[in-house]
Amino acid sequence: MATPRTGGPPGREKEPAAIATLSDEQLRDLGRFGSERDVQADEVLFRGGDVSYDFFAILSGRVAIVHDHGGPTEHTLVEHGPGRFLGEYNLLTGQPVYMSAVVREAGRVVALSPEELHEVIAQEPALSEVILRTFLLRRAMLLGKGFGLRLVGSRYSPDTRRLLRFCAQNRLPHSFLDVESDETAEELLRQFKVPPEETPIAIAGQEVLRNPSNAELATVLGVARRQTTDVVDLLVVGAGPAGLAASVYGATEGLTTLAVESVAVGGQAGTSSRIENYLGFPAGLSGAELAAKAALQAEKFDARISVPVEAVELREDEGLRVIRLADGGEIVARAIVIATGARYRRLEVPRLEDFEGFGVYYMASEGEESISAEDEVAVVGGGNSAGQAALSLAARTGRVHLMIRRDDLEETMSRYLADQVLRHPQIELAPHTEVRELVGDGQLDGVTVEDNRDGTRRELPVRGLFVFIGAEPHTKWLADQLALDRGGYILTGRDLSTEGPPGGPPGPDRLPLETSMPGVLAAGDARSGSMKRVASAVGEGSMAVRLLHDQLDTLRS
Repeated sequence: MATPRTGGPPGREKEPAAIATLSDEQLRDLGRFGSERDVQADEVLFRGGDVSYDFFAILSGRVAIVHDHGGPTEHTLVEHGPGRFLGEYNLLTGQPVYMSAVVREAGRVVALSPEELHEVIAQEPALSEVILRTFLLRRAMLLGKGFGLRLVGSRYSPDTRRLLRFCAQNRLPHSFLDVESDETAEELLRQFKVPPEETPIAIAGQEVLRNPSNAELATVLGVARRQTTDVVDLLVVGAGPAGLAASVYGATEGLTTLAVESVAVGGQAGTSSRIENYLGFPAGLSGAELAAKAALQAEKFDARISVPVEAVELREDEGLRVIRLADGGEIVARAIVIATGARYRRLEVPRLEDFEGFGVYYMASEGEESISAEDEVAVVGGGNSAGQAALSLAARTGRVHLMIRRDDLEETMSRYLADQVLRHPQIELAPHTEVRELVGDGQLDGVTVEDNRDGTRRELPVRGLFVFIGAEPHTKWLADQLALDRGGYILTGRDLSTEGPPGGPPGPDRLPLETSMPGVLAAGDARSGSMKRVASAVGEGSMAVRLLHDQLDTLRS
């Protein structure tokens, strides 16, 4: 997770990449869905923390986007004039807005409710592309800039690290004020009368949460969606590429569809800095961008996604499938697609937990505020994720040490990616190298590495250690309910025993992605024999719903 900038926000930023000017024709198109109205100087169109607010396109006048409007750290981020529009990703997801919009120069605007904006997204592809792309760019700009949620706590606290990790994984704009070194943190604790033993605290608008759980924080930030007590047609467990695809296709087939995810939308793929071999995107795209667009597409068709919701048990009950949740709740479904994917492996080195989020990261996008262009960083791993991370980091740091246990990258990394890595002047490949110690006090200052051939050790002065050493299936909660292979992956279709489990048809008679429990399918990285690629995960997610097509009438009855 990124270690955000401490203290107040930076000076006024330029945002050329996140500015889009609509044509007169596009403004007229928006007018067909919304309504025009006059705005007056100093009028507040929406205020930071608002959940219900409109989308605005400016016909005349000027509107400023302001951080902490009326507060002690008030700051104008940017001003928009005619042809520009206001808002960012939260407007489409129903989450509270982070900034205020204040009219600087009287004029006229086109206003659309969230429902009307969703109609534009559904019916106007060209406008939809411009708006969505700009919203995603604006969200990316807010990350790590000191805007949004404020977390106050000690960098040595496991709960502080937990909350920081949750915010980073879910791409929630936030800042961190460390009570160990930041006077502002102490002032905030005194202001809200919070004793040190009740930290960390999360400040969201006017609300102060004292050491909240991830679920409590998600509810306040609008990430968690209210779950249903009704029987759903299709429950998707996991919201990575496979789960998102199943959600989209389930909803388009007319099934009431609910997806639950225990960590963050996008899963492991959502942490990828660049996916370059996904069909239809020759320039590549980030995992976060793919996840955000897929989640919006799912919601467009009325599929619901709830985070963080952890499944802990699966069982059958009178012809229905039941998932028990970590919080004690249950979800009943007629069919289930399990797409829980895989979780990253952690290094076995002393004091690892002390540095996670403060020098040790599992995403290339983390640590942006604590690592400068002159710093050296290290990447551990020889797979595609490690290669993508090394290339991304090389573009914004002084040097990248890519450490692998093998001789070379030939057996573990795609050829096109390995060629880019080996040719890059700022990436140094370190074969036969393993991390043995982490150096620093509260923040990583270096790592001690060992040559696994002769045992010689040396210290690298790296400010960031990025770990990509593979993953293991997130299926332990299914060990007693479904048939798994020796690696813990879910067996499906013909891979199941020809005798089949009690009460179910034999393997050859099962649907290709069906598990040992009838009506429960598996897709993506959690499935035994899967290709471990984003494209194949998306294919399996959509295929799972298609395989259920013949049962749709039964599912709805």
